[in-house]
Amino acid sequence: MSMSCQRAAIAFSAVAVVTLQVLVAYADGIEPGLWKITTTTKTRGETGPPQESSKCLTADDTRDLAVTFSPVSRTVNSNCAPIERTMTGTRLNWRLTCKGQIDMELIGDFNFDSPRHYTATLRSNAAIAGVPMIDTESTLEGRWISACPQ
Repeated sequence: MSMSCQRAAIAFSAVAVVTLQVLVAYADGIEPGLWKITTTTKTRGETGPPQESSKCLTADDTRDLAVTFSPVSRTVNSNCAPIERTMTGTRLNWRLTCKGQIDMELIGDFNFDSPRHYTATLRSNAAIAGVPMIDTESTLEGRWISACPQ
C-alpha cells in the first residue's frame, strides 16, 4: 500500500472526526451558547492527548439535533449510503458507510445527559482495496461555557 493512499485514508478519517467534534445541538434543553468540546482519540491502541476546541452556537444552529450531530459526506471516488439515524429520548445513534476507492464506516453514539453537557463515542474504520488503514475511537465531552460573546 502506498504512503499516499495511507495518508489519504488517515486524512479522510481525521476530517470526519474534526467535522463532528465541533458540532453541538439544542434539543430537550440543550442550550445554545459557547461550548467547550474535549476530544480524546485512540488509534491502533494508542490514546492521544485530549484536544480542546470551542464552538459558539446560536438558536438557529441548534434546531435539529439529529442533523447537527450527524456527519456530512464529503468523499471523492467513494459513494456513501444514506445515513442511518435513530433519536430516542436523549440518545442519538447514527451510522454512515461509504464504498469506493476508500471504504469507510462511521458510527456515532451521543448522550445529551443535561442541558449543558453531552458525551459521545465516535468510531471510524477505513480500508483501501480491502486493506485496513485506520481504526479510531474518539470520545467527546461537550460542556456549555456561557452565552456566545457579542
